Amino acid sequence: MKVAVFSTKPYDQKFLEAANEGTNHELFFLEARLDGTTSPLAAGCPVVCAFVNDQVTKASLVTLAKQGTKLVALRSAGFNHVDLEAAAELGLKVVRVPAYSPYAVAEHAVALMLCLNRKIHRAFNRVREGNFALDGLMGFDFHAKTVGVVGTGKIGYLVARIMKGFGCQLLVYDPYVNPDCEALGAKYVYLPELLAASDVISLHCPLMPQTHHLINETTVKQMKHGAMLINTSRGALIDTVAAIEGLKSGKIGYLGLDVYEEEADLFFEDLSQKVIHDDVFARLLMFPNVVVTGHQAFFTQTALESIAKTTIENITAFEQGQPLVNEVSFSKVKK
Repeated sequence: MKVAVFSTKPYDQKFLEAANEGTNHELFFLEARLDGTTSPLAAGCPVVCAFVNDQVTKASLVTLAKQGTKLVALRSAGFNHVDLEAAAELGLKVVRVPAYSPYAVAEHAVALMLCLNRKIHRAFNRVREGNFALDGLMGFDFHAKTVGVVGTGKIGYLVARIMKGFGCQLLVYDPYVNPDCEALGAKYVYLPELLAASDVISLHCPLMPQTHHLINETTVKQMKHGAMLINTSRGALIDTVAAIEGLKSGKIGYLGLDVYEEEADLFFEDLSQKVIHDDVFARLLMFPNVVVTGHQAFFTQTALESIAKTTIENITAFEQGQPLVNEVSFSKVKK
């Protein structure tokens, strides 16, 4: 099948081509991000492959459907950027990669914790300038601290397991109990209790209407003073303006982000020679106790191999009329 792959970077092409060996799929790589204006580029392609910041809106889907597209293959776990209702109305199937390497994201979340705590980002720059003074670099022991994990799926569980190894006390919040977390000794509590008692809070939940701006002006006030907040899930889980106010007041003592709610115009691009016009994001970068990475938590060789493999398998299953085990549909999500 002919597949239009949007938002292609060199590493996407490398791993997808390797996974595609031995199939009849013709991969058509496009650097452009999918949206209402670029969807005509997929003309004649029964399959469109999209990434996290592609805008799989109703406008995009209408154009794709008119051009003969039948399948949207997401090379991501999240699907909040897809209008599933419109896809269902147009008869388009949507598949995703529900799991690739939860270890990659969990380990990156912990890396952000360690970097912020021990001021590694600041120490690195000091040493390169010949400054070996330790003033301002003091951290704390994670041992015996309380870590709150919001969302106890595969990634949240792994973060809890790693922090258990540090000797931390674990509080977790999720509407659904994960027995593996309970086996670690983690205690399920309501969100306000977790926020009030946790020295470190790590977010690992999907972006849905119920979780949009889960961290907001109200919940920031509920946090323990000086807490560390980590987000490697979806940017819009955090109201960035509220987080900035929390940083200014000291309520948030450390902030580690791999995602940002307005990241679509920033992340995955080299903007080093350009002026960034997002004033909120620019303000974030001014805080010495903030570390931001550009949506790279998933970015390991293991994860990229798995993403490519599952994506090609999803497309092959569709071509051969097999059950789409990784399908995500409006009817299922609505339930």
